[in-house]
Amino acid sequence: MARTRTSRRILFLVSAHNSLSQRALIALTELGHRVDVAVVEDAEAMEDAVARHSPDLIACPMLKKLIPESIWSEHRCLIVHPGPVGDRGPSSLDWAIELGAREWGVTVLEANGEYDAGDVLASRTFPMRAAGKGSIYRHEVRRAAIEALVEAVRKVVGDAAPGPSGDVRAVGRARPLMKQDVRAIDWSSDPTDVVVRKIRAAEGHPGVLDSVGGADHHLFGAHCEERLCGTPGEIVAQRDGAICRATVDGAVWITHLRRSGPQDAHFKLPATLALGLAGHRLDAPDVPAPLHHLAGGAQTYREISYEEEAGVGYLQFDFYNGAMSTEQCRRLLDAYLYARSRDTKVIVLTGGRDFFSNGIHLNVIEAAPDPAAESWRNLHAIDDVVREIVETDSHLVVSALRGDAAAGGVPFALAADRVYARRDVVLNPYYRHMGGLYGSEYWTYLLPRRVGDYTAARLTGPPFTPVGTARAVHLGLLDGAFGATVEGFEEQVRLLARRLAAASSFGDQLAAKRRARARDERSKPLAEYRAEEMARTHECFFGPDRSYHEARSRFTRKLGAAEPRSHARLAA
Repeated sequence: MARTRTSRRILFLVSAHNSLSQRALIALTELGHRVDVAVVEDAEAMEDAVARHSPDLIACPMLKKLIPESIWSEHRCLIVHPGPVGDRGPSSLDWAIELGAREWGVTVLEANGEYDAGDVLASRTFPMRAAGKGSIYRHEVRRAAIEALVEAVRKVVGDAAPGPSGDVRAVGRARPLMKQDVRAIDWSSDPTDVVVRKIRAAEGHPGVLDSVGGADHHLFGAHCEERLCGTPGEIVAQRDGAICRATVDGAVWITHLRRSGPQDAHFKLPATLALGLAGHRLDAPDVPAPLHHLAGGAQTYREISYEEEAGVGYLQFDFYNGAMSTEQCRRLLDAYLYARSRDTKVIVLTGGRDFFSNGIHLNVIEAAPDPAAESWRNLHAIDDVVREIVETDSHLVVSALRGDAAAGGVPFALAADRVYARRDVVLNPYYRHMGGLYGSEYWTYLLPRRVGDYTAARLTGPPFTPVGTARAVHLGLLDGAFGATVEGFEEQVRLLARRLAAASSFGDQLAAKRRARARDERSKPLAEYRAEEMARTHECFFGPDRSYHEARSRFTRKLGAAEPRSHARLAA
């Protein structure tokens, strides 16, 4: 992208280069700015990054530490705070959910010597949704933050005076760090809606500390259950790795646990696996959920569901944080084969609201007795799903990305015939930041098939740069990107899918798909791509170089990256 006279060199100081900072990077580079990203832990690291990059402007989309005076007194520093004007404190969204706020917001302000107390440059508000903290952060907060940050940067670039436009009355106030005594669940008195709200307010981090199976665990991933019941606090059922605990008026599903203790020793895992590793023998019955999702049915927890409408089958797989374990891949394969057996014309793969897919399940792999062997099984299991999608000749298949996709999740989506994404989605189609992992999912076939060999090499090699949907459509990675919200995106996808199923040219399109697949197979069989990819990946899993295993362990245990953690992120 060409630089303009209003272009600036912007440095992001972040505690982690998360989905918000990646989306902010994309938005600002699309406006012509150069953005560098430095992951920093303390004031010294911030000062080093500023000295190294000599920025025109500093922005902090996600920074947990206070910027030292040596920086904010010499540079304009923009802080993105996930709360409305006047809100202050490190548990902003936690309090919003815990207190049942109907509306919340995002504020961009200039750094000074206090947390979240500088001059306000821009702000946005949004209605709250009944969801976990992480989901609200990835949707409402992210969308509002990007709009406010872009406005603030434009003001700074244009040398505007501090202060946002519009109504800037302070509607929030300073609140302390939310501690576990506030989050604690009283199973003898808290109804289901209170239990769910408390777990959702702690989603992502830190979780709600509670005793499960005789040991302290942090609880994550809450879903209401309307039919099961029992003694409050008792585990009354299990399903697909989740446990169901009775409340005073019903029950709640809890999908993930983290054993209390140091993060480097205990990390987040599916609930039944975490309890098994803690030595708890779970004797609650397995209560499966029907695959077919019926509108208006009782609330419950289901990872995979299927519905049909107007010749279209919709297969939704909502895996926590987009990670797909061996068992989840096998369940998804069974569900896909069922969808393909139906008398429909189009199959839509919707993934989850927050993530379409992030590939193999690194946490489950890390917890396995033999992580290399489990890595191998997991990758083969996801490859089996991708192969069946690619080889489908009875339907046209659509991937609908409501949420982000990364690593193996990107080629997984590209296995479909049409690929659409919500406009705000971020794609990370590379693996090698995970200790040089080569990866599979037939990416050496699926990426070049869409974008060519040269662009595929750029997307999967360093520097690892997140891809926004505008660029993805331009490259041919996506067929379209639309919808500001998940609901708007879903509505347009359903319209496209119905039109595709009803088109008079459907038979011709299906015939063309079969011819193209037969031509590609003659040129190079799918089995050959898989064998080559897995041979390269076998070295990562079982070879003498331990880089993948070390990177995976650091990732799952939140130890940070081993390599230098300051990277230039340039506009393409």
